[in-house]
Amino acid sequence: MASPEVSVIVVNWDRRELLRDCLRSLARQHGVGFEVILVDNGSRDGSVEMAEAEFGRTGLFPLHIVRNARNVGFCRANNQGIAASRSEFVALLNNDAEAAPGWLAALRRAFDYGADVGMAACKILLKREPERIDKVGHLIYLDGQNRGRGTGELDRGQYQRVEEVLWPDGCAAMYRRRMLEEIGGFDEDFFAYGDDAELGLRARLAGWRCLYIPDAVVWHHRGATLGLTSARRLMLIERNRVLLAVKLFPWSLLALNPLYFAARLAAGAWAALHGRGEIARHRGIAGKFRAAGALLAGDLAALPLIPRMLLKRHKLRRVRRLNDAQLKRLILQHRIRLSELTERAA
Repeated sequence: MASPEVSVIVVNWDRRELLRDCLRSLARQHGVGFEVILVDNGSRDGSVEMAEAEFGRTGLFPLHIVRNARNVGFCRANNQGIAASRSEFVALLNNDAEAAPGWLAALRRAFDYGADVGMAACKILLKREPERIDKVGHLIYLDGQNRGRGTGELDRGQYQRVEEVLWPDGCAAMYRRRMLEEIGGFDEDFFAYGDDAELGLRARLAGWRCLYIPDAVVWHHRGATLGLTSARRLMLIERNRVLLAVKLFPWSLLALNPLYFAARLAAGAWAALHGRGEIARHRGIAGKFRAAGALLAGDLAALPLIPRMLLKRHKLRRVRRLNDAQLKRLILQHRIRLSELTERAA
């Protein structure tokens, strides 16, 4: 039997009801042949049994299940799904996301714009506030912290055109298999958070482009995995920011990383004092101290991994197409303003 054109990978960990809605949204897709590869990270809530009973035996779409005995992280689970697939295009959809019926076909059309298009980003809206944008592609700050483009804005049609963006959000995205075979999949040292940024920037370094497709719409339950104020989430985001910069940033930006980081911390603290920004979500003095401790823990956790990142940086020479000056221009072109990063919660 011929492989379907697209493989959709859904990583799940103890979110049975959200997973059901996610798979239902996939059952409504049309216009492109696809399979679903569910990678379960050791769920104990009956997620796999529900998927098998309600979707695996109905013929709505081919469903393949990869079972892990424990939570191996978002990165390894997606790599398992990629390895289990054979399609020309690989799509990701979070288990806490629901896709509009034409989502998959619209993303697939992105790759008709050129052989150098390796990634496709979609319009991700908030499930609880569907008129508000979660992400429409990504931006990056000069210390390696990334943020969704358009995050928090009302969707008034301001992002209603096909255009190049830096990379897609891993919540809902599509990748060309040939690109993944060339540059490799997700970096499993990242475990979760910031992994899509690392993969996307690595792909850009290798000369691949990313297009944003506004007709590919997804609704996302933000923070459903660990929670928006989770200390572990904050620690992983901070740790992986450092790892991304060490692995991929041009040396001229990497040398100034501590200064940009200090500027972000100062601006973030000022915003939090006035009840704005990401840290303002952490209630009270105790909450803000916990957030600061998570940031410090992230930086400390990054230190022993820096030699590994430097070795990986060296190995990337075999696929690299952009020099440091070109990469720096790309980052500056898609940078986020410090005020926008620190004043507005993600």
